[in-house]
This record gives sequence, structure tokens and C-alpha cells, in this order.
Amino acid sequence: MALIEWRKEFETGFAEVDRDHAELIDAINGLVFRLGTNPPKSLVQEVLGEIYAKISDHFAFEERIMRERGYDRYVDHKADHEFLLDEIRGIMHGVDEGPDFVKADVLIRRLSTWFTEHFKTRDARLHRMLE
Repeated sequence: MALIEWRKEFETGFAEVDRDHAELIDAINGLVFRLGTNPPKSLVQEVLGEIYAKISDHFAFEERIMRERGYDRYVDHKADHEFLLDEIRGIMHGVDEGPDFVKADVLIRRLSTWFTEHFKTRDARLHRMLE
């Protein structure tokens, strides 16, 4: 089973963003699958770094669109992006601190919950406003 399943309700109607979201979900699902149930610390760091880079790239893409279009909730939306990036950095730091800090299921829950809610709320509003 995938970490995040693409659902119709995630569609924004903005083809480039929908494609980017679907690719991001596929990438995250693939990376988290690589972790398994009891991954070595080095693999956790590698996968977290890849997830962080992919998510950062996507957020930069969305934020550029918001700035170009003068989106009225840019500051709040960007803050939500920063919140997730801070969470991932915190997990990465915790992995450095000790081998038992992070388990794959903790990462899975955090990412799944955040993306599901973000897609349904902030991204849905953003893309309704951009149509």
C-alpha cells in the first residue's frame, strides 16, 4: 500500500500543478518504501534528504506561481510549506542524535497527514483562485 494515495479531491484543475503533485507523491511513496520497517541510519538520512529536496523544489515552484499571480494568501501558504520543511529537518536532526529517534512509521504518518490536509485545503484554495 502506498503512503499517500492520489485521490480525485486532490486535483486542482491546474494541470502543471496536478502533474507535479502526482509525481511528488509517487517519489515520496517510492522513497518511503525503500525505508522498510527497520532501516539503517544512513538510509534514513539518504531518503530524508531526497524527500526534502523534492518537496523543496515543489514548494519553490508553487511559491513562484503565487508571487507571479499576486496570491492573497501567499504568506500563510508559504508558512505552511516552511512548517513541513522544518518538521523534516527536525526528523533529520533527530536521526543524527540517535538511532531510535525516527521510525519509518512516524515519518509516514507525518507526511501523509500533512500532504492530505495541505492538498485539500491550502492548495485547493490556491488553485481555485488562480483559475
